[in-house]
Amino acid sequence: MPPRVLLIGGHGKISLLLTPLLLHRSWTVTSLIRNPTQADEILAKGHGQPGILEILVRSLEDVKSSQQAGSIIDEAKPDYVVWSAGAGGKGGSRLTYAIDRDAAKHFITACARTPGVRKFLMISYIGSRRQRAPWWTDEDWASCQHVNTEVLPHYFAAKVEADECLTALAGGRGRDFAAIILRPGNLTDDDATGKVTLGKTRSSGKVSRADVADVAVRLLEKEGVHGWLDLLEGRDGVEEAVEMVVTGKVDCVEGEDVEAMMKRQNAL
Repeated sequence: MPPRVLLIGGHGKISLLLTPLLLHRSWTVTSLIRNPTQADEILAKGHGQPGILEILVRSLEDVKSSQQAGSIIDEAKPDYVVWSAGAGGKGGSRLTYAIDRDAAKHFITACARTPGVRKFLMISYIGSRRQRAPWWTDEDWASCQHVNTEVLPHYFAAKVEADECLTALAGGRGRDFAAIILRPGNLTDDDATGKVTLGKTRSSGKVSRADVADVAVRLLEKEGVHGWLDLLEGRDGVEEAVEMVVTGKVDCVEGEDVEAMMKRQNAL
C-alpha cells in the first residue's frame, strides 16, 4: 500500500510545495496545522491529485510531552513523518525553544517508540552542528559560527538539540527506522531548478524551497537513505544527487560526536 505521511507544519512554505508532490505519488498525507483557517489553502493542493489529503488541527505549542505527541501519531497512523515546522522567528526565544526544540523532540521520541513509523525526515538547516565539518574551509567554519553565535543563537541551540535527539534515538531503534535530516542553506522562493548539490557542501549558499521539497520527497521514496544531508543549489539533477548520497553512504554527521549525543539522550 502507498505510505501514509504525517506532515508537521503543513502550512509552511516548504510543506505547501511538498504536499502536491507527495499526493502525486498516490500517498496519503495528513497535514498538521495550527489554525483551521489554513485548511482551504492546503486542501486546494490536493485537487486533481491521486493521493488522499487529510487535515489535522493541533497546536505544537501545546504538545508538552512525548505522550501527547504519541496521541497525534496514533491518530494519524503514519508510516513516514516529516517535520517542517518552526516558530519562524515569532514569539521570541520562548516559542523557538517550545516548538523547534521541545515539540520536535517530543515527536521524535514518540515516533522512535512507534514501530509503524519507519521514516522521520527533519527539515533542519545547514549550520546545525557543534563541530567543524572536516570538508569545510576556514571561511566556511567562520561563517557558520557567525550565524550560530551572533545571528541565530536561539534557533541554533534549539535545532541542533532536536537534530541530535533524532540521530541518537534512531541509533537506538535500529535499521527499521530511517532518520533523515535534510539541511538546506539559505532558502529562496525561486522556482525549482532541479539542480542541486546534496551531501558534503560549503557551509553557506542558497537553495529554493521548491528544490528542497523535491529533494525531500525523493529521499522519502528512496530506500537506504539516512543521516545528515546538506543541500545547496548546484549542478546535479535531484534524482542523480539522491542516488549519489545513497550509493556513497554519505552522512554529514561526520565530524560530530555521535557517542556524546547518545549519552546526552540516555541521561534524560
